[in-house]
Amino acid sequence: MNPDEAPEIVVVPHTHWDREWYLPFQRFRLGLVRMLDAVLDAMTADPGYRFTMDGQVAALEDYLEIRPERRDLLTALVAEGRLAAGPWLILADEFLCSGETLVRNLEYGMRGAAGLGGVMRVGYLPDQFGHCAQMPQILAGAGLAHACLWRGVPAAVDRDAFAWTGADGTVIRTLYLAGGYGNAAGVFGGPAGGLPDRLGAFTRAMRPWRPHGPLLAMYGSDHSSPGTSAGGPGLRLATLAEYVAAEPSGVEGLPVVHGELRSHARADILPGVLSARIPAKRAMARAERVVTRYAEPLAALWPADRTVGARLLDMAWRRLIACSGHDSITGCGSDETAQQVAARIAEAEQIGQAVMDMVSASLAAGTARGDLVVVNPSPHPRTGLVLADLPEDRPRLVSADGTPVPVQRLELAPTLLDETVMDDLTALLGRVHESELFGFGIVSWSARDGVFTVVVGRHASAGYEYADLRADVLAAAGARPGPWTVRTLAEPVVTVAARVTVPPLGRATFTAVPWTPGDSRGHTGTQAMSGAVSGELDNGLLTVSVAADGTLSVRTAAGRELRGVGRIVDGGDAGDTYNHAPPAADRLVDTPVWVQVEEICSGPLVSALEITRGYAWPVRGADGGRSAETAAVTVVTRAELRAGEPFLRLETAFDNRCADHRVRWHCPLPGTVAESFAEGQFAVVRRGLSAEGGGGERPIPTFPAEGFVSAGGVAVLLDQTTEYEVLAPAGAGSELALTLVRSVGYLSRNRNAYRDEPAGPQVATPEAQCPGMITTRFAVCPHGGAWHEAGLPRLAEEFRHDLLAVPGSGPAGPPAPEPAGPVALSGEGVVMAALRERDGALEVRLVAEHPVATEAVLRGAFTAAYRADLLGVRGARLPVANGPEAALLLPLRPFEIATVHLVSGDPG
Repeated sequence: MNPDEAPEIVVVPHTHWDREWYLPFQRFRLGLVRMLDAVLDAMTADPGYRFTMDGQVAALEDYLEIRPERRDLLTALVAEGRLAAGPWLILADEFLCSGETLVRNLEYGMRGAAGLGGVMRVGYLPDQFGHCAQMPQILAGAGLAHACLWRGVPAAVDRDAFAWTGADGTVIRTLYLAGGYGNAAGVFGGPAGGLPDRLGAFTRAMRPWRPHGPLLAMYGSDHSSPGTSAGGPGLRLATLAEYVAAEPSGVEGLPVVHGELRSHARADILPGVLSARIPAKRAMARAERVVTRYAEPLAALWPADRTVGARLLDMAWRRLIACSGHDSITGCGSDETAQQVAARIAEAEQIGQAVMDMVSASLAAGTARGDLVVVNPSPHPRTGLVLADLPEDRPRLVSADGTPVPVQRLELAPTLLDETVMDDLTALLGRVHESELFGFGIVSWSARDGVFTVVVGRHASAGYEYADLRADVLAAAGARPGPWTVRTLAEPVVTVAARVTVPPLGRATFTAVPWTPGDSRGHTGTQAMSGAVSGELDNGLLTVSVAADGTLSVRTAAGRELRGVGRIVDGGDAGDTYNHAPPAADRLVDTPVWVQVEEICSGPLVSALEITRGYAWPVRGADGGRSAETAAVTVVTRAELRAGEPFLRLETAFDNRCADHRVRWHCPLPGTVAESFAEGQFAVVRRGLSAEGGGGERPIPTFPAEGFVSAGGVAVLLDQTTEYEVLAPAGAGSELALTLVRSVGYLSRNRNAYRDEPAGPQVATPEAQCPGMITTRFAVCPHGGAWHEAGLPRLAEEFRHDLLAVPGSGPAGPPAPEPAGPVALSGEGVVMAALRERDGALEVRLVAEHPVATEAVLRGAFTAAYRADLLGVRGARLPVANGPEAALLLPLRPFEIATVHLVSGDPG
């Protein structure tokens, strides 16, 4: 190639740094330190050198923990624009965490990069396994005008840029990394004499994607930095930010792509990660729920200690974001990596629970012992079921105005916890830890006729003092020699289900009262359900019966019926954590060996059946098929109907004793179904029955859903991100299949029938077989009309977020007046994604999960309202209508994400 005729090639030295993958985080960090040491040395020696640090700040923070003495140099390079940092904290998988986690990831990353000298203002997404439909709006909401990515781009894109239109209509110019994020990794590292030929080959490969203008050469790859300066005629070094800054800002004339990017046409998207290590997905969803919808809002609404709460929440969010990494929550790392991810997820949930405990203790202290305070985590009024342990002599509840609350008695707890003979009564004091005995709080004690009785309960009595107990024990021991019989009794309580009504984002106190003449000892309140009769459930909205094979028949009040709900299908899996691949000679097992049905409870508020099915599943994969040896596996399904709920709650559980297999739950769909609608990451996405192929893997049509999936008028409400598929075999009716577990033994197989090339090293992952208990919770909701007409976003909200019941621990007395919740939300399809305190205001994140324009109405005790961007930067003041309570009317585009600051008092 003649250097004078060479096109300009912009070389972007960079690395793609998986924080953890086939090695755990700390082992990879050693390589990170060595790599960045070399990069910083090279940048010090050559003022023209540039480097892009993979779009994530976490790697730089990880480095500075080891090399704090290089902070000044690093921040100077970032400030000069030579070292590109951010905008993300971590490169997350976009389908296996919540939309709010993605927003916080960007918030933490941009704040962290700014603290290091400046933010790379490019939405860099180099290696994620597809991209969610709301990413354009998320990036634009943080002030980023460009995206840059590789995987998931459809075949219709024939150049290196396209107009990506998000779910709400936001359009962002997107740079497509043709050839991947390492498209020039091999160009500059060979013998110098061959460089012109390599540059020529690179130009010929890239020029069809960009007919005019400079070509982008991404010089770097996984866990490495470029080894040479890549200088020469026609070559220019730049950061990715510098390259993008020279690009046009408009999208005129570019191919247009709508919604999510999950095409297999240009690169593998490795869809098996949706179902690899499913227990981690369940734990992640639970931790996100605890932090986002309970701990953070509770700390904002009823702060017990703002400083402690804020610090704890920061710790929880950092752990959640770290776990959302595209080689972390995906489950496609080594077993050691999975163990670390699981530990961080557990810590995040525990920290969130600690914040809840702090607020709950404050609420409990203001509520009389034996009474109940119930908190509503939703921004609309809720009537729902809570479980409560009430004093046996006061097993009913009334609301603050004296209205009886419907209750259903479930069980009477045993009272005798322990009985011990002690020669020396003072030895009892060695068992007492402050106010705790046998894990309970001490309520009272007494001594009589050689028997010392201690009564314990959920909480210690308000006036308890250890010194008083000690004095009475010493007095009794001095008055009478041993032996003594020491009895520990639990307060006699009865467990009830209560159907309570709680205001939006508010609380309500319910007082325990005795039975009154005429009350049934089993329940009080309206007969809302006919209960369970001979294996049948009925709540007036749905009727459920059990077939001989253990599947369910679900019939609506309008007479529509689904038969065969809950068929369990076990099949082989010869794939790996990245790609499911059935063995060549697969053998499906869907018929149980035996079935047993047991009634768990029956009453006006809740009725439940337990269906137990025994199966013989092949123990492992063998010889291109499945082993002849089988294991006896028992699958237990709890089917539950509650008063007023139009859906059937289900929980399936089994001890996974088999390997190399996939277990799916099937639900029949009426007629032939051609599409599905799945909620997740602030959007509801329409999908067909196939996926676009053309790349290096089999495009199987398995997809993710976070809140619900609906097809053919049947919705399944979910409490974790779940892999699903709509099956429409020729000559048979359609079915919806949910993956319960996928057991595989390798991170990546060198030979996978559904993928051309390895996705990583062939590392054995015995823990990815997911041995042990597999529990999945979801609900079946037959519905008429489209998903939005059936109100599925609100039903999913109520299914996922239980009312929070807190037993009182305070002194007896009338309940204090309940303050109204600070804000209530209404509007067709409008849901609340998050609520927190920020700079003296309540920050509320709203999403219009609705296919047409709608309006959010916020009412409450605020005096001013402001729009804010996704990073929380306050913008224009919004008009608020004043009256008995303030009202804010906010028009929203379909699927618009809106952040609002509500201020009480003088807004200044």
